[in-house]
Amino acid sequence: MEYKKDDAKQVIIRVSNVSLVWNILLASVKLVAGVIANSHAMISDAIHSGSDVLGTGLVILGAHLSGKKADKEHPYGHERMECVIALLLANILVLAGIAIGYAGIKTVLSIRAEATVAAPGTLALAAAVVSILVKEGMYWYTIIAARKINSVSLKAEAWHHRSDAFSSVGSLIGIAGARMGFAVLDPIASIVICIFIIKIAVDIFLETVDKMVDKSCDDSIIQNMEQEIKNVQGVIDIDDIKTRQFGAKMYVDVEIQVDGELSLKNAHTIAEDVHATIERSDENIKHCMVHVNPSLN
Repeated sequence: MEYKKDDAKQVIIRVSNVSLVWNILLASVKLVAGVIANSHAMISDAIHSGSDVLGTGLVILGAHLSGKKADKEHPYGHERMECVIALLLANILVLAGIAIGYAGIKTVLSIRAEATVAAPGTLALAAAVVSILVKEGMYWYTIIAARKINSVSLKAEAWHHRSDAFSSVGSLIGIAGARMGFAVLDPIASIVICIFIIKIAVDIFLETVDKMVDKSCDDSIIQNMEQEIKNVQGVIDIDDIKTRQFGAKMYVDVEIQVDGELSLKNAHTIAEDVHATIERSDENIKHCMVHVNPSLN
């Protein structure tokens, strides 16, 4: 299914609402299971799912803010608000990872000081399996939508789901090991998962920063634009082309050469053709500015 530009906000809100419901349910189930089954790993997992609830709320807020039309104070629109939300999500992931790692280290040290430690119950094991299946499913549901509408905040939300699935895998291994007599494996699993979560957060942070500092588009995109421009009748050559990412969108500035003997009206017509061609070539191009130079030949 292809999404139109105007549908992006609705897609983000729909996907996020589904995520919100599942995150609340999972966080509640895992917290209860962790407490009843005496599993530190599952309680840490529940905290991670709780951070997902906050993250999903931010994604919904970002969809509303970035979808606002351009105004006097923001003539270029509000698309970068989605990047701001993605940065907040990255920070939430880091904090969740640190909290889980700290709890794991603290528990490992306490286990070493105790003679005996009660093994986690089977309820925690079952909760981990359910969480893995649900969160991996939510990852694919979210990442497919994110790729179709090129949404950085929705992509961050997808990885939030997958990091929760990773966390649950670690919980499953730790709980199973603890039930077999290796009690320390339960909190160690939390420490390992903490590293995965922070790595994902750093990746999201770096990708989002690129979209906020006017980084140019990929070379393949620029090459495609150049070919499209050269195919426009009346264009002799391309003097310069600049691109910059603006949230999930792109801006293009291009200087073309045309016959210096052409009238202003005809040169302007060629510029309009280039403008229309570029904006049709990729739905993520928000605006193309064309400057006309007379050919030196």
